[in-house]
Amino acid sequence: MSKLKALDHSQFLKSFKKEGVLTIKEGNGKNLTLMSQDQWTPAMGNDWIYLLFDLFQIRSVCEQFSEVSLDIVEFASKPTIYHSDANKILSKGPIKEGVLKFSLIREPNWNKFLFQIAQPVLVQLNSDRKAELKTDLYFPLFSSSTKELYLGAEGEVKILKR
Repeated sequence: MSKLKALDHSQFLKSFKKEGVLTIKEGNGKNLTLMSQDQWTPAMGNDWIYLLFDLFQIRSVCEQFSEVSLDIVEFASKPTIYHSDANKILSKGPIKEGVLKFSLIREPNWNKFLFQIAQPVLVQLNSDRKAELKTDLYFPLFSSSTKELYLGAEGEVKILKR
């Protein structure tokens, strides 16, 4: 397993593009599995989160948002996992009762990596898969300050985890 002080975007991207799946041991020593959404199957369960690098990607995974909901995502100061109604054009994915989870990743290194992939990516936190790569960088969703919110298309907001 290679250990990297920072994200070696080219090495991470090469591994991800080759298989469509990549397990990384991050700075906290926790494993996370990144997967292309077309690799996901229902047998893998619904404990996956869509990772986005840009606010405009929300449209590709969720139903149309109100301005209030978009502002909440745009101005969030802490890492946040959002639960929202899935876009009906998604043919498959980790959707439970019409709702999926997503997070806009702002941490510069992780954001750049997601930008280079150029599509929404699924992540499974605390994955039990063997890590192929390791980095000293912390993955933001493992932070103790990570919040969870439900955002409805009409502007409904419900705090799920403080």
